[in-house]
Parts: sequence; C-alpha cells; structure tokens
Amino acid sequence: MATKRKRLIVVVGPTAVGKTAMGIALAKHFNTEIISADSRQFYREMSIGTAKPNADELAEVKHHFIDTHSIEEEYSAGDFERDVLLLLQTLFEKHDVVIMVGGSGLFVRAVCEGLDNLPKAPVAVRDRLNSIFEREGLAPLQRQLQEVDPHYYNDADIHNPQRVIRALEVYEATGKPFSSYRVRETIARPFEIVTIGLHTERSKLYERINLRVDMMVEEGLVDEVRSLLSYRNKPALLTVGYAEIFDFIDGKVTLEEAISRVKQNSRRYAKRQITWFKKYGNTVWFEPEERERIINFLT
Repeated sequence: MATKRKRLIVVVGPTAVGKTAMGIALAKHFNTEIISADSRQFYREMSIGTAKPNADELAEVKHHFIDTHSIEEEYSAGDFERDVLLLLQTLFEKHDVVIMVGGSGLFVRAVCEGLDNLPKAPVAVRDRLNSIFEREGLAPLQRQLQEVDPHYYNDADIHNPQRVIRALEVYEATGKPFSSYRVRETIARPFEIVTIGLHTERSKLYERINLRVDMMVEEGLVDEVRSLLSYRNKPALLTVGYAEIFDFIDGKVTLEEAISRVKQNSRRYAKRQITWFKKYGNTVWFEPEERERIINFLT
C-alpha cells in the first residue's frame, strides 16, 4: 500500500492581513505545529516592531523559529532553508501536516524551492554599503545596482534595503552580477507543498496596518528601537518600523512624522508582498475570514 505523502501547508500574504490567526486555526485543526517564516521574528531583541505572536498565541500551538537567534548573529535565507528541512524531517515523524506561516517571500521560497548557492561577502563590504545607506539613504545604492546589474534591478524588490545591499555585496566581492548566480531551478522536496494566500480589499488592509502600527507605538515601539541603537546597521533593522523610528531618535523627524512614515512604508511593503506572492508558485487566494472554506479546501 502506498505511504501517504507528508504535506507542508504554507500561509502567505501581506503584513497585518491575519496570517498568525489563520496559521493557529489550521494548526489546531490538523493537530500540528507551526514554522514561522518571518525573517525578523527569529530575533529575540525584536518583538514589538515585528508583530510576533503574543504569549497567548504561542501557548495555543507550538511555534518554531520565534526568538531563536540574537540580532548579533547573521541568519540568512540559506541558513533557514537548511534548518527548516532538518526540522521537517523530525516533525513529519509525528505529523502528516505541518504549517508554515510568513510574509518573507525569500525565506518561503528557500524552503519550498531552494536557493541558489550565493557566495558570502566580506563583513567590511557589507559594513561599507550599510554606512552609505545610513548616510545617504537607499537611492545611491539603487543607482549603483541598476548600473552593475540591470537584470536583477528590473526583477528585484529594489525598495528593500536588505535585497539591494545583498546584491551589491555579491557584486563587489566577486566582480560578477548577483543575477549571474541565480539559476532559478526548483529543487524537488520529498513532501507536498500547498500554498494558501490571504488577501482582502485594499482599504480594509490599510486600516488594519494603521491600527497595528498604533498598537505597536502604544506597546513601546520607540523604547524597543532605542534599545537596539548599537545594532542599527544590522540588516534586520534596515526595515520598516525600525528605520523610521531611528530617524526620530536622531532628531531628523518628529514622532508623529515617524509614525506616519511607518504606516506609509508598511502599506508599500504590503503591496510588494502581494506582488511577490501573486507571481510565486500555485498560491490559492482567500479572504482572511474564510476559515471554513480554507479548511474544506485543504481536507
């Protein structure tokens, strides 16, 4: 008799759409565990600005890759791919289904398709590029990327500092464009992958994003960012919710302006996430309230 194939259910979508709640509901239904594929929730020092599941949510279902690393450590999508595949071997011994939840497209792709074998750049190269970003913003780095690697520039999320800096790192370390290392060959996995996308009308999503940012500020986002000042050049902190508050702490903008920018940049990030996941794989899309319909689709 044929052995039943194990299944990884991946829940993706834009920030604030309700992925955490959906992941928990599905994990309870299938009596299984959750892998977080959010590239910032790994870090213990980053909680409020990353909208980690709260203590009650973490108690409902066992989560993996939440608070597993320090911001002082480098943890790449390639590291995540390796660690998740090892973990899945163990989880699939106990469960037929495992849930993975996240909005970080590159980390989701790493697990589902595999990544190309990219070279590591010297720390000095990264530090210099980060310094340019801190002093002059993203624009000069975007222009440099367009010049040295127009193919990747036209294909990538060029508004994501981590992606731009990573591509320039590889170019400066090797003399070859980042795009030349991207083979784009999907690596077959020994388990079935089903990807569920959550999306809702733009006005509703933007309202949820604005509300979430207000809650983050009330919960102490500014103090959290202030506690991370000595790590501000780390890639995980060159992101929405942190970069804008650093500008406030530096006296470049008022707190009101910084909060407004967090909301605006979160909305822009959500649009980029939607674009990424709509191009990605065989994602089946649902409204976040359609829990019963999603469960029926999966069973």
